[in-house]
Formats: sequence, structure tokens, C-alpha cells
Amino acid sequence: MPELSEPHDVPTHVDADWRRVSPKYVVVEVVGSIIGSGVVIAALLIAHFLGAQQWALWVAIAVAVIAIVTIALEPRRVRSIAYRLRDDDLVFRRGIMFQRQVAVPYGRMQLVDITRGPVARALGLADLKFVTAAAATAVTVPGLPAEEADRLRDELVALAETRRAGL
Repeated sequence: MPELSEPHDVPTHVDADWRRVSPKYVVVEVVGSIIGSGVVIAALLIAHFLGAQQWALWVAIAVAVIAIVTIALEPRRVRSIAYRLRDDDLVFRRGIMFQRQVAVPYGRMQLVDITRGPVARALGLADLKFVTAAAATAVTVPGLPAEEADRLRDELVALAETRRAGL
């Protein structure tokens, strides 16, 4: 039986440059899921009881099951969200099953916007949105601490200005 070779040197710092969003962002997502699914379920139950629509009860049950599964997966989904600042661009990634990774060049940024919903604002979080000329590259980094979002916005605007100056 041949001996097993030593494992390849795998760098342990592969994710060292990636910055994750705040763990408090899970609360924002769970509250949003509860409110959204609650409104849909309530409308379906009203249709069932007042409109005598039997199908509405089954759809309400299906929506409730999907909402429970979605809420159970929220912590893992939030942990998959990360961004990284490189020399020429910002790279954003998210997703568990369907992963998305987008690189936004600093020189192409036209707008850096901060939004704060009511739940996120109560938790001290903000979303940072980058808009470029191409609509497909609009990226939103959710769940950043408000101070970090402000600092990152200022840093990205300054980087965008220096990169555009060479055009």
C-alpha cells in the first residue's frame, strides 16, 4: 500500500482579506421574512375564511413552510456575504447554493449610496450601494455597521475620484 503524501501547502489566509457583514444583519433578514410572509399568509387566510377559497388555505400552509425554511437558513446566508477591497476594485460575494461574485472597478463607480431601513437603523446597521453605468454591476453590501458604512463610502468616493481623473 503506497504511503500518503503530505498535504499540499494550502494558504490559510485565503479569506483573510474578505470582510463580512455584521452578524446583527440576521435579525434584519428574519424580521423582514416574518413580516413579508405574515402579510401573504394573512391575505390568504382572509381569502380562505371570508371568500370560501379552499385553495388559499393550502397556499398559506405552503408559504408558512417556505418561510420557516428560509428563516432557518438566514444565519448561513448572512455569513456568506462578504466584500474585499483590492487595488483597483471592490469585490463582493454572496450566496450559498447560487453564489454571486462581482468586481466593481473604482473608476466606474458613479454613485455610492447609504440606506438604512427601520430595523437596520435600530440595530446601528446600514446598506452601502454602488452604482455604475452598467446596471448589472450595481452592488449592495448589506448589514454594515453605520460607522463602517460611512467610512467606506468616503474611502470609495475618494478612490473613484482618483481613478476617474486618469480618464
